[in-house]
Amino acid sequence: MGEKINKKDVKYVPEIRGVLRGHMINFPGVIREASGIIVFGKRIKSFAFTTDIAVIKNIDADAILAVYPFTPQSVITESLVTASDVPIFCGVGGGLTTGKRVVNLALNAEFTGAMGVVLNSPTPNEIVRAVREAIDIPIIVTVVSERDDIQKRMESGTSILNVSAGKNSASLVRKIREKYKDIPIIATGGRTKESIEETIEAGANAISYSPPSTAELFKGTMEKYRNM
Repeated sequence: MGEKINKKDVKYVPEIRGVLRGHMINFPGVIREASGIIVFGKRIKSFAFTTDIAVIKNIDADAILAVYPFTPQSVITESLVTASDVPIFCGVGGGLTTGKRVVNLALNAEFTGAMGVVLNSPTPNEIVRAVREAIDIPIIVTVVSERDDIQKRMESGTSILNVSAGKNSASLVRKIREKYKDIPIIATGGRTKESIEETIEAGANAISYSPPSTAELFKGTMEKYRNM
């Protein structure tokens, strides 16, 4: 699961970049060492944790994890799916937003073209089950601590676990993987090559990564402009 790639086995891959679109956000190369998760025939190793359309259009992620701290709205899902060149996995609630509304948002996300839906960690298992009965696309459920009952999540219809436990993510992934050998796991890998590598070796199939905001990116650009 976390085996290192022999450099002799890595093939040369030609890369095409434009002049104007050459300034992109590139994910840490170590993420390529993950096994990936195949969803509807597409292998996904890297998820960008963002809802910024400008970032989504200029990042080399395999997919987008579009979860935000507000009540989910269909118009946001539609905008993201329309703008993105890669699959969108969108948040549909489960915390503040619950009940029938979550099911309706999940159903709308599938009809809009999202590749999967993401449910927050407080989501009751009965809601996960209701969403599973309503849609055919994958259900990602966020796991934040060892207290989460993984077995119940799987029985309710969870397709993929999204481990988001901060600095303890690698440790939590390892504990889940020891008990559940085949369950697909996405996990936050942190900012450094070492932390991402540790998370992959712990058993994560894919890594979610928070790219810098447009404000952070603009800071460097504006400094350059001022010195011109």
